[in-house]
Amino acid sequence: MRTGILTISDRCFRGEREDQGGPLIGELVKQAGGEIAVCRIIPDETREITATLAELADKEQLDLVLTTGGTGFSPRDHTPEATLEAIDRRAAGLEEAMRMEGYKKNKRAILSRGVCGIRKKTLIINLPGSPKAIEESLEAVMPVLPHAVEVLRGEVKDCDVSCPEEEK
Repeated sequence: MRTGILTISDRCFRGEREDQGGPLIGELVKQAGGEIAVCRIIPDETREITATLAELADKEQLDLVLTTGGTGFSPRDHTPEATLEAIDRRAAGLEEAMRMEGYKKNKRAILSRGVCGIRKKTLIINLPGSPKAIEESLEAVMPVLPHAVEVLRGEVKDCDVSCPEEEK
């Protein structure tokens, strides 16, 4: 999976805070066998987020884009709205799984407004900004991401509802 990581944070962009989320996502993706093709830090500006997501999907033709930050209730949190503008179709099951699994460990996980969706053949997933929440969210969805990417690439002709991992 050719993956892009997009940290969305005004303070990280200005160099006022170290980006902990982006590097953590990179480690977790590599552990799962993915390749990091692009890493960027941008401010929490709706137009810039939407444009960057479009560029990573259309120009870079990445399989997966993972964002971190901007999914909460703060007035500067615009990632979900920008993602909705960028995607063609929603992947709500991924959103639900991340919030549901997070809720089991921290009740505040349901406050995440993260969106997941598809733009052309790129899967875009909004992750929270906290490293712990990133780990929990990716743990919830990482097992299905390779299959999702294969389907988007057109490599899977017949999708069966059952998961081979669950049959063992």
